[in-house]
Amino acid sequence: MHRKPIFDAVRRLLGRGFTRADIALLDAAIDAATEDRDAAVVPCARASERDHPRRCVSAAGIALIQQFEGFARLRSDGLVEAYPDPGSGGAPWTIGWGATGPDIGPDTVWTRSQCEARLVADLARHAAAVSKAIGDAPTSQPQFDALVSFHYNTGAIARATLTRRHVAGDFAGARREFGRWTRAGGRVLKGLVRRREAEARRYAQES
Repeated sequence: MHRKPIFDAVRRLLGRGFTRADIALLDAAIDAATEDRDAAVVPCARASERDHPRRCVSAAGIALIQQFEGFARLRSDGLVEAYPDPGSGGAPWTIGWGATGPDIGPDTVWTRSQCEARLVADLARHAAAVSKAIGDAPTSQPQFDALVSFHYNTGAIARATLTRRHVAGDFAGARREFGRWTRAGGRVLKGLVRRREAEARRYAQES
């Protein structure tokens, strides 16, 4: 797709040029809109992971992630502000549905559309990382959803014992591992306890 007309139109609407973060968000939104209809709603591991199956986060998996990431700091004007990490009280600063990164700080303000585009891009990226980590291990849709939610929150899919147990087919053991990831800033957080319990339940579902 030729993207210049889209970028030009958005630039005129904004009345300013783009930052690098703006460009990345627009690219993610266009990619999501121009893939097949389901992929725009259900982000998948990219085809570049050629040695592994193409796996997608289901609508139920996305709902699970959104439930616990929330959508905090929505202002009365419809814009969304960044907020500090609940464990550290500072970095990493977060916006929308759990988006973090070098482009997000205490003064970051986005539109809802920017938050939605970032969610799609982040889900696809985390799905790809989970797909790579579990390889060809038999994995149900609920299990994959739970693993993506876990990785979205912890970034630990490549090193977690949970992953090793899943790959080994020890599903009961993998389910128990969720409960070990409830600390942030050196203390147990009730929100993480609830999230890990919900992920474990999703992991154990049959469909």
